[in-house]
Amino acid sequence: MSPEPQRSRAVFSTEDFGLMKEAVQHYVRQIADDPRSVKFSNLYHRLGRLG
Repeated sequence: MSPEPQRSRAVFSTEDFGLMKEAVQHYVRQIADDPRSVKFSNLYHRLGRLG
């Protein structure tokens, strides 16, 4: 018999998502005129759903 695979562990804590969201929000403000800001804004909202 093969051993059962180990249970995966969370990489980020709930607090980490809040910190990442804050950092992304700050960055979005800095690059507001850049077309990439839309992608970072979407990331900000996805992080909000997780944390």
